Amino acid sequence: MANKESSALEITLSFLIGTATGFVLGILFAPTSGDETRKKLQEGAKKTGEAAKDSYEKIAKEAEKGINIVKEKTSEGIDSIKEFVEKKKSELTKKTQEIEKD
Repeated sequence: MANKESSALEITLSFLIGTATGFVLGILFAPTSGDETRKKLQEGAKKTGEAAKDSYEKIAKEAEKGINIVKEKTSEGIDSIKEFVEKKKSELTKKTQEIEKD
C-alpha cells in the first residue's frame, strides 16, 4: 500500500510541477504587459497551490484509511494471539492437573 501511495504522490507532484512550469513559461513568453503577466502568474500560483492542497488532502485521507486498516488488523492479530495463549494456558493447566492426579 505504501508503494501505491508513494507512486500517487510522485505522479501528483510531477503533474503539479509540470503544470506550474508550463504555465510560468507560457506567461513569460506571451506578449503582454508586466502588470498582466504578474496578475496571470499570481492567478496561476493560486490555482496550483489549491490543486496541491487538494491532492495533499486526498493523499492524507487515503493514508489515514490505510493506518486505520493496519490498526484494525493489528488489533485482530493481538486478539487472536490472546485467545491462543489462553487456550494453551488452559490445556497446560489441565495436563498439570492430570499429572498431579497420577
